[in-house]
Amino acid sequence: MPATDNDRPYRIDALELGPMENFVYLISDKKTGRAAVVDPAWEVDEVLKLARQRGVTITDILLTHSHHDHINGIQQVLNAHDAQLHLCKAEADFWGKALTTPTLHHGGDIIQLGDTAIEVLHTPGHTPGSACYKINHDLITGDTMFVFGCGRCDLAGGDPEQMFDTLRKLGRLPGDTIIHPGHNYSVKETSTIAEECDGNPFMHFHDKHKFIEYRMHIHDKVRSDPYEAVKRED
Repeated sequence: MPATDNDRPYRIDALELGPMENFVYLISDKKTGRAAVVDPAWEVDEVLKLARQRGVTITDILLTHSHHDHINGIQQVLNAHDAQLHLCKAEADFWGKALTTPTLHHGGDIIQLGDTAIEVLHTPGHTPGSACYKINHDLITGDTMFVFGCGRCDLAGGDPEQMFDTLRKLGRLPGDTIIHPGHNYSVKETSTIAEECDGNPFMHFHDKHKFIEYRMHIHDKVRSDPYEAVKRED
């Protein structure tokens, strides 16, 4: 069973910021007061204010991917804190930006934030180096998985075949895993893997070619946000 909030060595705060309903996350390690910001963007002053309110110091920046709406606040965080930037190597290669000594990761790596272990999952599909961050029973999914949706695959670097494989992999995580998406596109802000397997139409496909057809040509014509659960047909 997942630990209660009081039992966990960490806290996750979500801020909805910017014109694209982005969720920016602050992961705080309770014992050491270290904190990591996931995908700093838009109104970064709000993130810095929250860190001060929590009494934590931002020591790390975690990127789920490199699209502008998830990274445009990096420099502002670095101006305020001596933080280490983390992203998947495949995403750094795709991004092609000259970054100042980032820590590059592969799937399965562990980022240690004080007493809090953060596992890096390489989850390509939206971009080649998209990552999810797993902290105990919490999973920060960026644009890989939304509540009852998934990220687009028709932008630069997108690959629906990889997205199909990634979502099937995520679907094998424990059902009580709580997902924290990169955007507030649904009728609720979080869900569980079990709820996603039941109600996310992208999780209902067993045939890769049918998934690709739906993701690339059908979904955006038949659904609009806020996303609601879709009943499995089979």
